[in-house]
Amino acid sequence: MKKRRRDIDVCLAIIASVFCPVLVTLAQNPSLPPRTADQPGVTIEEVIVTGSNIPTAEEVGPNPVDSYRPQDIERLGVRNATDLLTKLPQELGSTINQNISNGGDGSVVVNLRGLLPKETLVLVDGKRIAGSGLFENVDINLIPFPMIDHIDILKDGASAVYGADAVAGVFNIFLIHKFRGVEIGGSYGNTSLGASNDAGEWEGWIKAGVGNDKTDILIVADFYDRADIFTRDRDITSNAFAKPWGGFDNRSSNHPGVVSSFRLKPQFNKPTPHSAANAATSPQYTSNVPYPDGNFTLFNFAALTPSIAGADRQSFYASLTRDICDRYLVLFADFRYTRSYFRAAQAPTAFVPDPFHNAVGSAFSPEGISVPIQNAFNPFTVANATIPADSTTSPGTPVYTGVRYRGLEVGNRFFPTTFNDILFDVGLRGELSEFGNYFKTWNWEAGFRYSRDEEEVQSRNNVSQPGLREALLDTNPATAFNPFLNYSGVNRQTPVARNKVYVTLHNSGQFELPLGYLTINGDLFNLPAGPVSFAAGAIYYGERWRRDPDSLNTSFNSIGSEDLQATGEP
Repeated sequence: MKKRRRDIDVCLAIIASVFCPVLVTLAQNPSLPPRTADQPGVTIEEVIVTGSNIPTAEEVGPNPVDSYRPQDIERLGVRNATDLLTKLPQELGSTINQNISNGGDGSVVVNLRGLLPKETLVLVDGKRIAGSGLFENVDINLIPFPMIDHIDILKDGASAVYGADAVAGVFNIFLIHKFRGVEIGGSYGNTSLGASNDAGEWEGWIKAGVGNDKTDILIVADFYDRADIFTRDRDITSNAFAKPWGGFDNRSSNHPGVVSSFRLKPQFNKPTPHSAANAATSPQYTSNVPYPDGNFTLFNFAALTPSIAGADRQSFYASLTRDICDRYLVLFADFRYTRSYFRAAQAPTAFVPDPFHNAVGSAFSPEGISVPIQNAFNPFTVANATIPADSTTSPGTPVYTGVRYRGLEVGNRFFPTTFNDILFDVGLRGELSEFGNYFKTWNWEAGFRYSRDEEEVQSRNNVSQPGLREALLDTNPATAFNPFLNYSGVNRQTPVARNKVYVTLHNSGQFELPLGYLTINGDLFNLPAGPVSFAAGAIYYGERWRRDPDSLNTSFNSIGSEDLQATGEP
């Protein structure tokens, strides 16, 4: 008993060194009775309710908060963060989720009340975390459900408490910190519609925890994998020619072998170099080729693109809570690491816009690209245009415009996105009731949190505008690029020409958030309606964000990258 008393005295000495000035000032004030429920002998358990820094009973929080526990999420019938957002009534407007294949990075971003995602504040255990490395939005998909104790959604704005980024509300994820035993679980889902039957979604986890009345130790490991579903796997999406379904013809005019309104005849894989004045006089080109749907010059990108991109994720979480001296001094520490990988893809690169520019720097050819007459594979001998003398790209060069091409020889554009997300939390908290009955409701907490999110996006099989210009100006058949190949002849590009033209772009970013904090709260004095409570503290944020795109990304000297999707090409 004497040793336990000595331990408490040591803890109190540590606490008093921090809060001594406040305690001395208030120690002479009348004591406050402990809060109890209306029923005699029943004490209310006080918690920090999202939207306030003052502990109160969860059922009488000052703001409208919806709480979702694992059993609630289970009843909603959801298995991932994307499905959760589609079921929440608070989530309105455009939703960023893992089902966005064209231009998505696999993130699942909360957008409460239909405002922009940046107006919704996402917290973990009531504290801020780093957003994604490239777009600064918090990706809730990086926190698997087996790690979550519950989620609080504050449906009203909370700028007064959290700042301007909580205008739309707060999405507060509370991690699990106490568990006994071992739990091994998993789930598997699939379709039952023919070709997509191999597009399964897997998740498995193991959760283990030990502890006693003083200590809690918990670890959780989770893995997730989702296969791709391609548009060709469904009749209604397998062809961008949607008129049979009451839609439109959305196929692309950027089809290999097309020059303006003329097309290379199907029996030719490639035209004969410098064999005719222009497309109208060439016997190898025609403006009327019969085809089953009546149009032979449109490209069905739907045969290649994914409808839902594949993804996988691996996560690890550990939590330690140690009661050092009877709730007066409690040590806590958490660590979480998640790696997420998203396999977005789009149709092979369409060669638009033109790499040759006019005087103001925009594309010279109104459609397709311009090919210099000197190109080793150009079938025409008479130019239909000349690059302006004040252009920055080969001024004065005679060219043939309107040449269509698509990079079928290298396959789909591929946008793999990798996230590496880290969260580390350590701190001390406790009660102050040992200093006297007045401080019976007082609590304090001091800690440090470090969170970091690294995101890297690769854009494969894009086209370098400088490289394409060089390959189009080339007069050597062994190294020049041939944009006149027919659909069936595109694989005949030389390796040297491919290496000149096709590039992989890199775009990476990192968001770091070191955070230090000290808080204290409790009751000051009683009024007839109840006690007057307070909360005070200080928080330090050290946000650091950087983005490291490669030079082709920043100079817009590429074709087919995500930054250039304003062309409308899929």
